[in-house]
Amino acid sequence: MTHDILLVAVAAGVTMATRFLPFLIFRKQVPQAVRRLGAVLPCAIMGMLVVYCLKDVTPLAWPYGIPELLSCVLVAVLHIWKRNSLLSIGGGTIFYMLLVQLVF
Repeated sequence: MTHDILLVAVAAGVTMATRFLPFLIFRKQVPQAVRRLGAVLPCAIMGMLVVYCLKDVTPLAWPYGIPELLSCVLVAVLHIWKRNSLLSIGGGTIFYMLLVQLVF
């Protein structure tokens, strides 16, 4: 039990350090390279997540990727409509799970 608590505490501490460290290092001015990464990385990470999520889809076997396609469309529609990443990703995930568990 103590080991588990220490493990969670160390993981939380490291996570917090990685979040706070840039603010401590770049108090006065953020370098251009860091600003560029901040602008480019979110889109790159989302692209990687899409590729990862769709890598095992088999369009030649049932259900032909239909749940994945419908979920991707829902994510895009929700994001265009509300511009809220949490709503888009959460809504798409819930929709996909409902499709897989109840429909396909």
